[in-house]
Amino acid sequence: MKAWALEKLGGLENLHLTDVAEPVCQSDEVVMEVLYSALNPADRYLAEGQYPARPPLPHILGRDGVGRITATGPDVTGWKVGDAALIIRGPVGVERAGTFAEKVAVPAGCLAALPMGWTLQQCAGASLVYLTAWQALTQWGNLAPSVVLVTGASGGVGVASVQLASAMGHTVVAFSRSAEKRRRLSEIGAGITLDPANTQWRKELLKLLAGKRVDLVVENIGGSQFSELLDVMAMWGKISVVGRLAGPVPQFNTASLFFRRLRIGGVAAGSFTPEDARAAWQEVLKVLAVHDNRPLIDMVFAFHELPKAFERLAAGPMGKVLLKVADK
Repeated sequence: MKAWALEKLGGLENLHLTDVAEPVCQSDEVVMEVLYSALNPADRYLAEGQYPARPPLPHILGRDGVGRITATGPDVTGWKVGDAALIIRGPVGVERAGTFAEKVAVPAGCLAALPMGWTLQQCAGASLVYLTAWQALTQWGNLAPSVVLVTGASGGVGVASVQLASAMGHTVVAFSRSAEKRRRLSEIGAGITLDPANTQWRKELLKLLAGKRVDLVVENIGGSQFSELLDVMAMWGKISVVGRLAGPVPQFNTASLFFRRLRIGGVAAGSFTPEDARAAWQEVLKVLAVHDNRPLIDMVFAFHELPKAFERLAAGPMGKVLLKVADK
């Protein structure tokens, strides 16, 4: 079968489309024909050697995907050949071969049925970003209706965070440098949208909040903007750190945390057990149903166009970037 193999760590330029052996399922696994796969920044981090996982090489990236089951192991129950399924968080694409391939072997416990009414494309790119957003929003406990600020709000986790936070009753502040993306973020639940490149954004936000401050930040960006976020935080404010697309935070003064008792916590959907991931996924679906929200798809690339798909991901999509694997 055809697959994109990462020959060595160091960067995406080490990905090559090649022929590899078809996967064989173990006793508690299924083999799935991949219809669509989704890209995530973590795929690039792994390829660059910036991710904790060190899978055997050559390695097939791809953590998200939707497809049809072509084989099942003898201990698998609840799934049969021909069933459609999507992958929820697990070892696929991290410790073991992923979905940038025509077929993939998946532990049966890492599968979920397709949500009613969702398209295959919507299913392909949903699980990792929504589970990540869910963890970012809930890891501090059940928040009363609060002010939630989402940086990098037009990306996969950003869109998921805006949708979930809005449906959970929070006032959502969404950051994007694009006027068109800010308009779309307003349509999916953001109450306030701001351009982080505007040097006056902090004054503008505090004015719009009319005496309130930010209770929770879902931080996807990092870089120099991180320290600016602290200026608008409320007492006991919290920051859920998801990503670092802008790189390290320079000259961070920890004294800025003291007097408002601010807390910072990392987010990693990989810390979910399969049982945790399935339970969180069901909660995500319940919350999305409040406003009948669905994943946003930015662009779909042909299987041989994976390098172009990663270029689109780096350029800043509005929602998810997908790879169409099967011709069907």
